[in-house]
Amino acid sequence: MTEHNKSPVYVTQPALPPLEEFIPYLEEIWKNKWLTNNGPFHQQFENALCGYLGVGHISLFTNGTLALLTALQSLRITGEVITTPYSFVATAHSLLWNGIKPVFVDIDPVSLNIDPEKIEAAITPHTTAIMPVHCYGHPCDVERIQEIADNYGLKVIYDAAHAFGVRCQGSSVLNHGDLSVLSFHATKVFNTFEGGAIICKDEKTKKHIDHLKNFGFVNDVTVVAPGINGKMSEINAAFGLLQLKGIDEAIQKRRQIDAQYRQGLSNVAGIHCVNDTGEKTANHAYFPILVRADYPLSRDALYNKLQENGIYARRYFYPLISDFPMYRGMPSAAQENLPVAKEIAGQVICLPIYPALPIETVDSIIQIIADF
Repeated sequence: MTEHNKSPVYVTQPALPPLEEFIPYLEEIWKNKWLTNNGPFHQQFENALCGYLGVGHISLFTNGTLALLTALQSLRITGEVITTPYSFVATAHSLLWNGIKPVFVDIDPVSLNIDPEKIEAAITPHTTAIMPVHCYGHPCDVERIQEIADNYGLKVIYDAAHAFGVRCQGSSVLNHGDLSVLSFHATKVFNTFEGGAIICKDEKTKKHIDHLKNFGFVNDVTVVAPGINGKMSEINAAFGLLQLKGIDEAIQKRRQIDAQYRQGLSNVAGIHCVNDTGEKTANHAYFPILVRADYPLSRDALYNKLQENGIYARRYFYPLISDFPMYRGMPSAAQENLPVAKEIAGQVICLPIYPALPIETVDSIIQIIADF
């Protein structure tokens, strides 16, 4: 281990503002004693996010998983939903929790997003929606997916957990589909400790979502739906407002690390750096590499070698969702249906990337990989 890398280096580290900058927000919360349920910071944060992200309507949640669950409820999705096996398990879990059957289709070998050409063949009379994922923050083929959805009368809910601030085709990627769902978890580009949000296109849908995340209450005597408690607290909303002040700088630092990795690994045979998918503005949420057959070590051997040197990279996403016990018995989870996803899951390593990561550490990680 090199001198500057004696401490463990993890795949991510939350970007946090100076603690003293957060104290005035806490003092304001203590002063007005409004801790949750659409308080003043909550309202300010929703408005600020709409402006920053370039979206029309946003509803804040306590985390991204509850936002996914509620998004499906709000559109009354039933039956079968076509989705990707190459994602974090919350994508498919949100379907099971709603009594919906996930139908997995393969991914595109370049973008690693759901392959639109595989979607159409998976549609049945029971299909009601498509749930794609903007994997690593790289936009899906939103135009082709929408064309398929329109042809078959399907809803589209994007799991956009990785896509904060990403723009494509001149506007926010979050404006595509019927709904988009964000995560503000501590591991994400933008975090509120824990948090999430649903982006929608009109005020009526937002009101319905807001009712669902607050037990279905419209007022103190009227409940219109079997809602859940998904409300974001004032502390998380206040922290989000503070975080917005530094997000552009944080993304710029990620961009520099991304460029450093690409330059350093460009001539390493058998290492492929996953590229953007044409986004106008990327957020550099992850830095995935694929360890191909012509690299001297297997993926897992390189993964272990990095750990031996104190570099705790992650194999996002391995195993596939479709390989977990609650899914692998489904016909769509069969390996022969998902050859690209299976291959990529066996090759991928996400290298550390976060704003405070020193350039010397990035050089050390590059050197470890290049030494072989």
